[in-house]
Amino acid sequence: MRILLTGKHGQVGFELQRALAPLGEVHAVDYAECDLADTAAVSALVRSVSPELIVNSAAYTAVDQAESEQQLAHAVNAVAPGVLGKEAAKLGAWVIHYSTDYVFDGAKQGAYREDDLTNPLSVYGRTKRDGETALEESGARYLIFRTSWVVGAHGSNFLKTILRLAVEREQLDVVADQYGAPTSAALLADVTAQLVRQWQREGNGLFPFGLYHLVAGGETTWCEYARFAVSKALAAGRSLKLEPDAIRGIPSSKYPTAAKRPTNSRLDTHKVRAEFSIDLPHWQTGVGYILQQILRES
Repeated sequence: MRILLTGKHGQVGFELQRALAPLGEVHAVDYAECDLADTAAVSALVRSVSPELIVNSAAYTAVDQAESEQQLAHAVNAVAPGVLGKEAAKLGAWVIHYSTDYVFDGAKQGAYREDDLTNPLSVYGRTKRDGETALEESGARYLIFRTSWVVGAHGSNFLKTILRLAVEREQLDVVADQYGAPTSAALLADVTAQLVRQWQREGNGLFPFGLYHLVAGGETTWCEYARFAVSKALAAGRSLKLEPDAIRGIPSSKYPTAAKRPTNSRLDTHKVRAEFSIDLPHWQTGVGYILQQILRES
């Protein structure tokens, strides 16, 4: 089986290289090898590799910068998934694509289901929503996974930022009115590989393609997430200036950003768990494991 993987140096792409390697020949590329903003290059890449499966983990993820780089964000997040889908359809291949909680406005009280109406608040969210639509309309078979608050041992993320600041500061203010589930890149990669194996067994006829929410179990706020990280790092013997109770929760209004974030990023995972009979561990399990990796490597 030949697999084309984009975004190999991203948090999810890095883990996907490991998880997908046993399943076939993985042709992994990054920006230097294929600029997803260049539709001709994207088409040429797919035709040259001629994959049976395309896994698109590449994205424009600079949420605030997207507000001033709308054209680039649109090209990578909204147009490229459709191009990948159209090329896949020509080959009889299928596509796995990752989307985001930012397609919602966060106004719902409970967890968002796959069939809830989208209403993104930011350029990033709109381009990711439009990328979903482009892939859905491409004619290719697909899995789209909406996820949230991705964290991994490889790459930059909130967890690493908190650990760095905990060495430098004795007090920290962190937003406490946005809710979601930190989801490890390893979990996303492992579930992806599990479902590819299922497809290999069942084939196109039986496999339940479609749109799914895929996040870790439980929920938290950015503030509680930061306190958890610092607490675990201290328990592991790391010398920090910052104590968990010195992390103060603040409202989003006190931390203005160029792009507006949804206050509720809870995603309902009943559909993916029921359809594929998978268990999704609590977010603390994944974050704890990644934290151990980061501490070992730093």
